[in-house]
Amino acid sequence: MRVLVVEDEPQLTLRLQQALEAAGFAVDTAYDGEEGCFLGDTESYDAVVLDLGLPKLDGISVLGRWREAGRAMPVLVLTARGRWADKSAAFAAGADDYVTKPFEMDEVVTRIRALIRRAAGHASPEIVCGPVRIDTNGGRVAVDGMAVALTAQEFRILSYLAHHQGRVVGRGELVEHVYDRNADPESNVLDVLVARIRRKLKAEVIHTLRGQGWRMEPPANAG
Repeated sequence: MRVLVVEDEPQLTLRLQQALEAAGFAVDTAYDGEEGCFLGDTESYDAVVLDLGLPKLDGISVLGRWREAGRAMPVLVLTARGRWADKSAAFAAGADDYVTKPFEMDEVVTRIRALIRRAAGHASPEIVCGPVRIDTNGGRVAVDGMAVALTAQEFRILSYLAHHQGRVVGRGELVEHVYDRNADPESNVLDVLVARIRRKLKAEVIHTLRGQGWRMEPPANAG
């Protein structure tokens, strides 16, 4: 899963990036509203953390432009402005959630996970696909009750496929959502990683559609 952080305080941006990366996300950052608006318009994100008091272009304007352009990724507004009028303006512009500074990093991570999960249509923090259970809050995977150890990159791939299970996820889409914008994965790296995930799961839940991509769904004999 890939997250954009738009925040003009370098130290806070770094802390947010580190916390989100430790939670398993690929993270891009922007330090002003113009750059953040551009990235949100041109890149694919599963969620955005957006400050309101940004240089060059304020957060409300950024959010409004995204929504007018049809950009539907969930947005968590993060700001020192605690008045209800500011919160109301943010929600009116299209915000999905709001956290006031100062805050706990764990709270931001938890809220981002919940926004991504709900945007994909999952109410529970546990996503189930046949014998595979993914704890999106804890970053844990189990098959038939037995824990499976995945690397951060493997978990991002599995998590994205699980959030969108039942539909085909193309190679380009998967690259966009599991790598940050500075990454340049080799052409066959996803095939290698998906094959490794399959071996670790030992469950037929990830299916390859040649020339199209991958689809995650329960085994044909499940249930």
